[in-house]
Amino acid sequence: MYSFQSIPTLTLFVLLSLSSLDGAKRPNILWITAEDMSPVLGCYGNSDSHTPHLDELSKQSILFTHAFASAPVCSPSRSSLIHGAYPPSLGTQQMRSGFPLPRFMKGFPALLRKKGYFTTNNAKTDYNSGNFEEIIKKSWNENSANAHWRNRKDLNSPFFSIFNLMTSHQSRTMVWPHKRFQKEIQSELSNGEIHDPNSITLPRYYPDTPIVRKTVARFHDCVTVMDKEVGRILGQLEEDGLTEETIVFFYSDHGSGMPRHKRALLDSGMHVPLLIRIPEKWKRFSPIESGKTTDRLVAFVDFAPTVLRLTDTPIPSYMQGKPFLGDKVSEPRTLVFGHRDRVDEARDLARSVRNKRFLYIRNFMPHLGYNQPTAWPDQGEIRHEFYRLSNPEVMTPAQWHYASPTRPREELYDCQMDPQNLINLAQSRAHEHILEKMRRRLHGHLIDSRDLGFLPEFEAWMKFGNSSGWEVGRSGKIDFGAILQAAYAVGISDEAKLLGLLQSNNESVRYWGAIGLAASKKKTGKKAILALFKTLHDSSPSVRIEGANALARIGKIEAALPILIEELEHENLIVVTHAARTIELLGKEAKKALPAMQACLARANEIRPPDLSPVVVLPGDQDMAMFVAFSCQAFIEKCMR
Repeated sequence: MYSFQSIPTLTLFVLLSLSSLDGAKRPNILWITAEDMSPVLGCYGNSDSHTPHLDELSKQSILFTHAFASAPVCSPSRSSLIHGAYPPSLGTQQMRSGFPLPRFMKGFPALLRKKGYFTTNNAKTDYNSGNFEEIIKKSWNENSANAHWRNRKDLNSPFFSIFNLMTSHQSRTMVWPHKRFQKEIQSELSNGEIHDPNSITLPRYYPDTPIVRKTVARFHDCVTVMDKEVGRILGQLEEDGLTEETIVFFYSDHGSGMPRHKRALLDSGMHVPLLIRIPEKWKRFSPIESGKTTDRLVAFVDFAPTVLRLTDTPIPSYMQGKPFLGDKVSEPRTLVFGHRDRVDEARDLARSVRNKRFLYIRNFMPHLGYNQPTAWPDQGEIRHEFYRLSNPEVMTPAQWHYASPTRPREELYDCQMDPQNLINLAQSRAHEHILEKMRRRLHGHLIDSRDLGFLPEFEAWMKFGNSSGWEVGRSGKIDFGAILQAAYAVGISDEAKLLGLLQSNNESVRYWGAIGLAASKKKTGKKAILALFKTLHDSSPSVRIEGANALARIGKIEAALPILIEELEHENLIVVTHAARTIELLGKEAKKALPAMQACLARANEIRPPDLSPVVVLPGDQDMAMFVAFSCQAFIEKCMR
């Protein structure tokens, strides 16, 4: 074995130079992620913002004008970010669903660790899968509120660090009591930095009331405090002499937590800010100069492969994203895709496709509106302002689009001419060719990506078994074509078509047939009523619940309610969540279910303590129990009024 002393001086110099050169090829990567924030920064032209640190960062960065989340809510979006794949392909599209992933998916930071990177996450995870604990273990050297690149033992080793800033989160901007907001957030601002509600700019889809103005001003206060936090992190990088060694990403996890933003596939829920600062040392990794703006389409599914390309780490074949930076970038994408599924207790299914100009949304549950009641956001007084004013004779069409109890089956927006997505062009004859083109593009994506969201959640759980959604989706065992055609029938097909779906041997097809009858605006015929009665004895609990819901909606509550009450006692909490939410939305017409819902609430509270914050992620049934409790509590309170 040779010592350094035994190596000739010239040889030692060469070895050290090669070692230094190898290190020079591997930049540090820093991700700063803001929670729940649309592009409301000064550098994006927002006149109400006070974001000096981010505005300064933008002058040194590439500013992306067309960056989009995968979903308008955090958990599925984080699943996409950590794996570089579409959540509906992974089975992680439902909020905190707990479905397993293949064993080879450990999160892309695990690949960086193998390359010698020191990886840290401070501190949110919420990766939305049954094996999220293993992902955390494999991905991060450190995962805590104290995780920091400064904690690496070898200060010459490259790092990948994430800082998740909660300051702009929905909890702070609209859910916390105002006194807590003032104490923990607004106290960080000088008087000159606090936003005046009377001077704030409101989007046209918001009613102009004091509560709305106060809440929007509060949101901007949170963004300003978040900007200060970004400044501190960048300052630490500068103090450590690492600014020229580090590529910095700043982005948010989806649109803001305000009404009509978070949880909606509209641009207000999906469009995010993205600034990427690439130091001079690494400028070869970008085809775009620092300080410039680009309209290149970028999606969250692209982030993981991009970081791997920047760090010269092989990109796994399963990743569905496109690297947009590095020594070899992909062709610019022409489309980005979005999905909306169950979020907490609120059930839904919608899909979107967007190019640089047009946004197309297909609502597969059009009988459910954008502004569904939901326990966590409903703690914010601005939500109740929308409920109070929810009347098409009081609201403008732009406001009613969000507040209406139903949604259009299809939506098409010209985002260039109509950036707030106020004018639905789906019925415009002048845009028929664009509508048809976007329909085809979306359908192709749903098939190619093997979108698992169209399976009822309980049936998906049963099918995945000891495998995973990803693997089952690629096994050929799921007839995606038949299931999609059944889902397309909702809101458009006649009764005969829907009755045919109820006769299918495929429970997912029957499920969509029952939803189609529940969503129908036409009078239900005798044949359909008889068919719905038969669904009450279906082998699938999802079909039974949707059949009961359809009957309840046409006045057959006495027949429907016993089935729904029975499902409240199901051993699987996915089924219980479905039944409880259905009863909740039926309201006082289902008052006879009150004792059963009270018992169900007690069961849920035993599984997850009711005083635990909703932002705390827990494994197994504990998160699902929280959603059960949300519906039960809301129903009980409604019945007690």
